[in-house]
Parts: sequence; structure tokens; C-alpha cells
Amino acid sequence: MAFIKTHQACPLCDSNKACSINEDNTAKCFKCGCWMDNYDNPQKIIENGNKNWTPSNKAAPILVEKVTNIKTHSSKDKELDITKCSFNALKDRGITLDTAKFYGVKSLLDSDGNPIQHWYPYYKDNEIVSYKVRKVKTKDFRWVHLKEEPNKGFFGQQLLSNNHKKILTITEGECDAMAIYQLLGSNFPALSVSNGIGCVNEIKDKFELVDSYSEVKICFDNEDKAKEIARQVADLIPGKARIIILPEGYKDANEMLQQGKKELFSKAFWAAQPYTPSGVISLSNKISDLNNRKQRKSTPYPWAGLNKKLYGLRQGELVTFTGGTGLGKSSVVRELEHWLLTMTKDRIGIVALEESWERTADGILSIEANKRLYIDDIREEYGKEKYFELSNKVLGGDNVNRLWIHSHFGASNFDQILSKINYMIVGCDCSWIIVDHLQMIVSASDEQNERSLIDKIMTELRKIVEKTGAGLILVSHLRRLEGNRGHENGAEVNLSHLRGSGGIAQISDCVIALERNQQSSDAAEAQTTRIRVLKSRYTGEVGVAAYLHYDADSGRLSEVEGLDDEDFTEEPIPF
Repeated sequence: MAFIKTHQACPLCDSNKACSINEDNTAKCFKCGCWMDNYDNPQKIIENGNKNWTPSNKAAPILVEKVTNIKTHSSKDKELDITKCSFNALKDRGITLDTAKFYGVKSLLDSDGNPIQHWYPYYKDNEIVSYKVRKVKTKDFRWVHLKEEPNKGFFGQQLLSNNHKKILTITEGECDAMAIYQLLGSNFPALSVSNGIGCVNEIKDKFELVDSYSEVKICFDNEDKAKEIARQVADLIPGKARIIILPEGYKDANEMLQQGKKELFSKAFWAAQPYTPSGVISLSNKISDLNNRKQRKSTPYPWAGLNKKLYGLRQGELVTFTGGTGLGKSSVVRELEHWLLTMTKDRIGIVALEESWERTADGILSIEANKRLYIDDIREEYGKEKYFELSNKVLGGDNVNRLWIHSHFGASNFDQILSKINYMIVGCDCSWIIVDHLQMIVSASDEQNERSLIDKIMTELRKIVEKTGAGLILVSHLRRLEGNRGHENGAEVNLSHLRGSGGIAQISDCVIALERNQQSSDAAEAQTTRIRVLKSRYTGEVGVAAYLHYDADSGRLSEVEGLDDEDFTEEPIPF
């Protein structure tokens, strides 16, 4: 006898798609291994070929044991007992039996067969970790957690396929998610957040999943508060979000299902347009805001010369550091990473594509210790105990979860890098992002037109800065110069030397170049880097700003008077 239905929920275990049903309604679950004589109401059950096994002489399924053996938020509520529940149509909400089984939703019925409790499962890694229980009469909700720290996903998340990443639909209620599934012909599983009011933070926590889809449809209730929350969610995923506008007179998708408005809902679903925040204003209406605006906060650079020209770093700006090969771009940026960590309370995200996360961590700790701890022999001489104390000092205590690092060595494709950057900002609350370096991202792409690809990357990075208000520090390389004097021999840098595209200079708020004659016979000159500002959109000031001397013993960069300046002395920070 062949199965007529497959990938169904099992009434005996926590699987939502491992059960197959025969024409005579007998069934087998390929997860728990049980055969059932009647899928809808199993009485005789054979487990893995043991025909003597029946529910009466075997302990309750492990799912129930987890509920009863672990202390839950609802342990004092005697009305909550999943062993009394089964798969049924949710008649009060118009949800069919097939849909309930598909989502794994069980219910408790009264003597007349009407639902009095809905049990909505929440999964993590294809395992139920929590149930959200709805008491139909009181519209009261309770949580039953199977895990002490459930870290649950969206309702319905277990139904998503990794092979189809085009459309994701998010609702603010479990019945709305199931209703949309039915309204669209049982072809498109919809998800629900677990907490409608607090769903913005919930979506931030699951940002990587949401951002992996090409299009995200948001279908919240047709009321002002829910509409505002929908806009806040859409702001997290610009370019992908589409808010479904329900017809007037209908509160939500479930109400449209109950009233048989399948065609009307389908029209609203497919008509949803890309979300565009309102951005056209009359300045006459903004006079008060203009005069009472919040002052932009500047964070000083570690070097007075740069502060004199640039008035520090600002969030919401894209700053590009550039220089020849081996001239210390990563060293300068690492000094900035340590500076931001020690001089601010902001969170920092680092995407260092030419090194492992351990090397990134060693570099920051080396600056704190004034020793080159990234060298194995020096780190071993420093001592494990001291290194452990140093790690706790820099990365623990008040600095816990302030430093986030992209842990993949080498470049991923740009879409993946973009998703990580977005996650660091939105999910990890990072105020500063450091990307080292642009050309590693370019090299990982199959795009043949380097200029076009760089323009695309720079545009997307600019969008992130504008959208989130985070500060982004980018490292970029220079093209090779013709002639005998290259950048490694101290040649002066200008904007046309940026490698690949003029878009790097055009889109950046600030471009800072490093110049050094590393081949000089003069030791002081070979170890001193000239810092030249090529562009500053904020101040408009350009030119040589500072000189940094590299100490080979400590691995640190310190500001010194210029070798070719008559009088290059430190001045007070001008702000």
C-alpha cells in the first residue's frame, strides 16, 4: 500500500513533517518509528516492529516528559496538560485540521468538540523548545518551556526551506500565520513573532534569517499601533520589506479567512509594494527642529594632527584609510580599534578579512600591553597567566560584548559580508564598524568589471551608514604607480591613486592616506609614516596632518614632529 500523504505532523512525537499516511488512514512516523492504526486517533501502535507495544505499556512520548519534568512558567497552572491535547481543526479561528497538523498546533476540546486551548509550538533546530498556550475563552496566553533557556525561533520557522529564499512572510499572531497559509492555497508558510509589541527586538535577534530572504512581507493588524510597529520592522530591512495593506473593515488575516475573503487577501498580498520611508519635507516646517537639533558628537582620533584637521571621528560617516603595501594601514586601524574600545563605551564590529579572529584579538591586546603579543615567542615570554589577566581586562568586565569580530578567515562574497555588517549593527548594537580591506571583498567576487563592483560595494556601505547611523572605517589599497618611485618609496598620494574606482573617493566622507619611504637608509625616516588627508567632507581641510613613528619593540605608533616640517608640534584638540 502506497502512502497518499507525506511530510505530515506526527501525533505521537514532536516531528512536524516525518509522518506518512496510507489510503486506509494507517500511518508511520519516520522519526519515532511508530506505526499507527488510525492517524487521527491512534489506539494500536507498533514501535519499530514490536507488535506488542501499545501506548498503555510505554511511557508517554519524550515531549510530554520534557513538559512535566522541567519547571516551566506555567507549572502552577493545573489546566495546562498537553497529554490531553490532540490535533484538531481550530473551529473558532477557521483553521483546518491539515493546517494545524502542518504547523504542529494541538488543541484541547470541550465536551461539545470546541477548542478551549490552542498549543502553538516554537522550535529551535527542528526541536520543540516551547509552547505558547492560548486560552480561547479568556484570550489569555501562557508559556510552557521545555528548555530552561529555550531561545526559541519564530512560530512556523521549522517549515522554512533553505532552498527557497525568495519570500518570507511575518505576522504578529500564530492564527494569522496559519490563516495566510490557507488563504494562499497552502503553498506559502507564514511565520509569526512571539510577542507583537516587542517584535522589533525579536526580529533584530533573528536578523540574519530575515535578511537572507530577497523579499520580506509584513502583515500586522489593521490598526494604528500595529501599523507603526510594522514600519519599525520595515526600517530594519530597507529594500526588502513590503507591508501588506489589508482592506478597510478587516482587522487581520485571520478575520479575512473566517469571512472567506481568499481572493481579496491574495490581491492585497501580491500588491504589497516595497516599503519606502517618507523622506520629502518642507524646510519651513522644520525651523524648530533645525534650531533645537542634537549636536553631532565627535570622538577624537588618538593623534592631535588629525583632530586639528578633521575634528575627530563621527558616527554616520564613512572614513577610508589607504596606503601602499606594507605601510601600516592595519596597524593604524588597530590603534583606532583599541582607542575606541578604551576611550568610548561604544560597541565595535571588526571585519578583518586577511587575518583570523585570534590574530585580530592578539593585535588589540598587544596595543594594551605595549608588546607584540601576536608573535608567538613574545607571547610565550609574556606568560599565560599575564595574558589571561590582560584578556579579562580588555575584553571582560565593563567591556563584555563590546567587541564583535567576523570569524571567517578570508573573504566571503559581498552579500554575506553585508549581512554580517548589518547584523553587527542591528543585532549586536555596534556603533563602529571596521572593514579591512575592500580589495579582499572584490577578489572574492566573480564579477569581471572591477570598477562596477567597487561602485556597488561602496554604494551599499554608504547605505548602511545612512540607514543605521553607525561609523564605518574602511581600508583600501592603492594602484601601482609608473616609474621608479612608488608608494613604498614614499611617493605622495592623491585621490586618483585609489585602486579600482573613483567611487571610493566620491562616496567616502573622509579619505586619509599613509605615506612612508620604507626603503630609506635613514632609520627614522623608514619608521615614520606621514598622514595626509585627501578629503574631508565635514571640515574641507586637506593636506599633511600628522607623523606617526613605529616602535619595533612595543609595536606601537606614536605621534612625532614631522621630518620635513619646520615646526610640527602638538596642539590642543579643537573641540
